[in-house]
Amino acid sequence: MLPKEVGESLSYITYGLYIVTSVDGEKKNGLIVNTVFQVTAEPARVAISVNKNSLTHEYISKSGKFAAMPLAQNTTLPFIGIFGFRTGRNFDKFANVPYKMGPSGCPIVLKDTLSYMEVKVFNTVDMGTHTLFIGDVADADILCCEHGVPLTYEYYHTVIKGKTPEGATHR
Repeated sequence: MLPKEVGESLSYITYGLYIVTSVDGEKKNGLIVNTVFQVTAEPARVAISVNKNSLTHEYISKSGKFAAMPLAQNTTLPFIGIFGFRTGRNFDKFANVPYKMGPSGCPIVLKDTLSYMEVKVFNTVDMGTHTLFIGDVADADILCCEHGVPLTYEYYHTVIKGKTPEGATHR
């Protein structure tokens, strides 16, 4: 267990909240992550960190592709819960969520997302409980509006008052 000061220090690192989706053939899934970051501008490359126990991790590992969408600040807690607190192993996360399929075949969520990036994975790094997927941006576009405000992890906790419910699957 880490000393209290380490956890408190880490809480000052800034994060956004993102929906990450992937596919396995005709099956699709998505989850909420707080670790999506640009690695290089030329070529456009991003990386994400995904828990190895998640179904989306399994799909990204198999397909070698994913889509990442930053959530808007006005996203509601119930919507975040669709992708953040339930597993796609026994719940269809896309049943009542508007989406389109992107050019590379990943679902692009159209509700409460500001933009999307479809990414082709070219490298992975084993981080113990998580995998860092690094890839080239194959397609991207603005979805909502040019001046939308991204949802940060800090805003999620302090304003929306979001917290992981007991028993959440994190998948």
